[in-house]
Amino acid sequence: MEQFDFSLVDWSRLQFAMTAMYHWIFVSLTIGLALIVAIMETVYVRTGNEEWKRLTKFWMIIFGVNFALGVATGIILEFQFGTNWSNYSWFVGDVFGAPLAIEGFMAFFLEATFIAVMFFGWNRVSKGFHLLSTWLVAGSVCLSALWILIANAWMQYPVGMQFNPDMARMEMINFWEVIFSPVAISKFFHSVASCWITGGVVVVGISSWFLLKKRHIEQARRSILVGAAVGLLGSALVMITGDTSARVVAQTQPMKLAVMEGLYEGTEGAPFSIVAFFNSTNNPERPYEHEQMALEIPKLLSLMSTHDFNAFVPGIVDLIEGNEAHGIMSAYERARRGQVAQNTLREMKDARDVNPAEYARLRALFNDDKWLNEYMIHFGYGYFYDEDINVFRQNVARLMPNVPLNYWSFRIMVGLGFLFIVVLAVLGWWAYKDRLEGKGRTCFYRLAIVSIPLVYICTWAGWIVAEVGRQPWAIQDWLPTFAATTSGMDTGSVKTTFFLFVVTFTVFLIAALKIIITQIKKGPKEG
Repeated sequence: MEQFDFSLVDWSRLQFAMTAMYHWIFVSLTIGLALIVAIMETVYVRTGNEEWKRLTKFWMIIFGVNFALGVATGIILEFQFGTNWSNYSWFVGDVFGAPLAIEGFMAFFLEATFIAVMFFGWNRVSKGFHLLSTWLVAGSVCLSALWILIANAWMQYPVGMQFNPDMARMEMINFWEVIFSPVAISKFFHSVASCWITGGVVVVGISSWFLLKKRHIEQARRSILVGAAVGLLGSALVMITGDTSARVVAQTQPMKLAVMEGLYEGTEGAPFSIVAFFNSTNNPERPYEHEQMALEIPKLLSLMSTHDFNAFVPGIVDLIEGNEAHGIMSAYERARRGQVAQNTLREMKDARDVNPAEYARLRALFNDDKWLNEYMIHFGYGYFYDEDINVFRQNVARLMPNVPLNYWSFRIMVGLGFLFIVVLAVLGWWAYKDRLEGKGRTCFYRLAIVSIPLVYICTWAGWIVAEVGRQPWAIQDWLPTFAATTSGMDTGSVKTTFFLFVVTFTVFLIAALKIIITQIKKGPKEG
């Protein structure tokens, strides 16, 4: 393995993760509230009831605060591709930059245009045009998320591109394949639906606070009706897309599936563990050796990942050591072949000006489908290669995502998701039947309030599975994170900006919470 500054890599990853987690706080509620606000205004326009207009304006202010800070944190997040991850930007900028550019020119343009009408056009445009503007904002925030998630999905499952050996970078050859990748489709619907859950839980939680304080009872009931409906719709879509995502991950990122399920030894009829506890054997040459205690449901993992109770699901050991019976190549062999591809690229560059014939011979290999399938598809593994297999085994730990972190993050996400379904369903039913006041209600109101911070923990856990679960790859199988950072960058500068961003984003969050809490204390304005 080449020498890399792993301290720089770790701090760059930590900075990006911190920025993304702050960003997602604002984005998830923005997308969720956009739909809720649009529904409330639709009811107002159809009924003419001023109470719905007051509710729309109340939740619109909370939406606006999150929208503004989502934009601010998002800009800082995208800048890091140029500052901290310039090797990544060079290698895949032709592909990755396209959806980001479309998001900026198309989706954000719609948001910026119609959000002004949405906030300031109440008495300046007709009801119908104002409602249209609100729905266009709700649609544009989802459209903005679409292009970002397409870019992220391409990192998980790179398609529609080819490697240009003269430039040593990826180039897009099929735009539609990138857009309609199965990973992109499932990721978009799964992520947007999770935002609807966030919006629903926050609206129901705040409305429950009004009920506990015995204020704005009717407005709280109406808000719970809409919030619960949106949240439950999101929950249903999350479960459907979660099932699809499991099969897609099994096909495209088997290591991610193995670590999120704590599956070390592959097997036919693989069980799903409800809870498991892991204990490493501390063998430096076999870091995946472990002892495990688990409560399992037989064959469920095979069913989830393939819709076949008896299908083989590879484990961590299979993916590293290889499994000839199931056609799985060992990580060492993949690294050896990847090293051949990297060496061929270096030799081609060296021969370009001194040996045209040799250059032409080597250049032709990058147009040879057989050679590409035998060597080039393992390009990223070449960064891990070492001629001494014992040294390679010691480096194998970098090919394994953190098992306990992914395993428990997935279960936190699923467990909290079911909790939200219960809270939303019960309170939504009470609101529908107009039975929000009565015995035994207080505990559910408090649970709904507690669910507000829990819903963010839930969405963070989902992103941990998605991003930490694909480590060590910045681009799956093509570019590891330690090769994607900016060469020669000082680790100290990354540390400095990390703490500056922590302070800045925390100030943003505190300011947002102060505005939102002030608005909540005021409640929906009368008159």
